[in-house]
Amino acid sequence: MSVAAETLIEALRAAGEPTRLRILVLLRRGELAVGELVTLLGQSQPRLSHHLKALTSAGLTERLPEGARVFYRLPASGWAKELIDNLFEQMDLEEGDFPADLRRLDAVRQARQSAAETYFSEIAPEWDRIRAMHYPENLIEAAILKAAGPGPFNRVVDLGTGTGRMLTLFGDRAHTVEGLDLSHQMLALARSNLAEAGLASARVRQGDATATPFQSESADVVIVHQVLHYLEEPGRVLQEAARILQPRGQLIVVDFAQHDHEFMREEFGHHRLGIRPDNMKTWASQAGLDLDNPIRFDPPQDLESGVAVLIWSARKPANKKEVAA
Repeated sequence: MSVAAETLIEALRAAGEPTRLRILVLLRRGELAVGELVTLLGQSQPRLSHHLKALTSAGLTERLPEGARVFYRLPASGWAKELIDNLFEQMDLEEGDFPADLRRLDAVRQARQSAAETYFSEIAPEWDRIRAMHYPENLIEAAILKAAGPGPFNRVVDLGTGTGRMLTLFGDRAHTVEGLDLSHQMLALARSNLAEAGLASARVRQGDATATPFQSESADVVIVHQVLHYLEEPGRVLQEAARILQPRGQLIVVDFAQHDHEFMREEFGHHRLGIRPDNMKTWASQAGLDLDNPIRFDPPQDLESGVAVLIWSARKPANKKEVAA
């Protein structure tokens, strides 16, 4: 991959400053907020912001505003990733400031984990109540993997990622996995879970599943897991997924079948009491996707009341040039 000499010189100049190199080492382990970098490096926020601006301007980091916070991460692809990878191949991370920085990073991650566990402990009873109403989750996840196929995939995008479970599930099948969610608290929980799973290449960011920041035709798999029942216009998510998918790319949608448990609307904020197959067929058609019949998992028979789970798979058609070839 070739790059202009002027661009390369600017990148090398940015990476050659000691504090900026320490930042790159830390970000190689996963994305970090500015406040976390301030704690790790013991520098003032204005000074650190200056370094981050230089790295971002040089194309070596990406800036992700998230409410009142700003996160930074390394590029997932392109010449900048190749340059950083080559730099790290030549570096000894056992000398200088690097070992102490990485030890402090472990402490920051532990603090993240503690905050995530506190949040999840508050919502866990609701999650457990819903999980108890349907087919065992581990068997549903096995079916999701089977529907998607063995891969390997280049890029998997999870819209409405929540705890990041789908990213963890697909982490060993894809070069890059990236999740999107509106909730700051869910993103914090997802980051903690991904770090605990050792998925440094997994990435999450804040955003709306109906208007994502992802480039068109940039993913070969898009997942929408237990999201559509929260939305007034689920079809917009399928249209956005179709935009993101490459030709021949696959959409996996997992959601509840239609049910009559009104308390799920009142207590858990579900806008829809499940998803009707005819509605899904209409939304997929409007998005230009070829939809397969859903796989259905009925609740265990010993439950007095339960809810079925449906898994849909849809393909984006090949583009006209591929068909002509």
